[in-house]
Amino acid sequence: MEAAAAIEVQGVHQTFASAAGDVVALEGIDLSIAPGEFVCLLGPSGCGKSTLLNAIAGFARPTAGSIAVGGKRVTGPGPERGMVFQEYALFPWMTVRANVAFGLEIQGRPAAECRQRVDDLLEKLGLREFADRYPKDLSGGMRQRVAIARLLALDSPVLLMDEPFGALDALTRRSLQDELLRIWAAFRKTVVFVTHAIEESIYLADRVVVLTYRPGTIKAIVPVALPRPRDPSSVEFNELGRRLTALVMAEQDRFQRAERPPAA
Repeated sequence: MEAAAAIEVQGVHQTFASAAGDVVALEGIDLSIAPGEFVCLLGPSGCGKSTLLNAIAGFARPTAGSIAVGGKRVTGPGPERGMVFQEYALFPWMTVRANVAFGLEIQGRPAAECRQRVDDLLEKLGLREFADRYPKDLSGGMRQRVAIARLLALDSPVLLMDEPFGALDALTRRSLQDELLRIWAAFRKTVVFVTHAIEESIYLADRVVVLTYRPGTIKAIVPVALPRPRDPSSVEFNELGRRLTALVMAEQDRFQRAERPPAA
């Protein structure tokens, strides 16, 4: 018997009102994601990647269609879905340890359980020596590592990540990509990861979902059958990069034409 999907998106439309009239952000999105799968959403600005992620998270209700996580319809945020943002979203007045423990304490977990789980995560993510520091004392990469640790503390089966490494330098970004893959392999979470970086999507994902420029529809779903760890210099990696580049650039061209003011 085939396992139930971790995430099931069926016929999702999303429309927003604006001064110029209604804007159709998503149109007819159908997507099934298996338990433990790593999926990247890829496409140009304005294609609805973050809109779709927010709908899965329950932050925005679709205008039409439905989303189910673990077989239950999404009607709002829930503990089975954790979110990591590009902006880290850490509490600046809390130490690293307190930030990681926050969600557990809100859930009313026993103090000893909180302490043990936080200590384990700080150790696994290389944060133990930074436990008593504040976010302002950390680099961007370390702050994002703390945000991931806080998410893992809640043990949500689904991790939703909105360009979490987009603001980082190239070396820190690759280091955290490797760290995320190690975490994913160890904890077997289902991951939906938004990115506009083609190489990042190939490096991380089992499948890359390419969205069209507004209204966002699924242009292609591209499997990434390369063994891990992946070598960005390999022929196979670069062949896949050229294929995805062609798909994305066609939508980028549409975006630029749509945004270009008409000739006088």
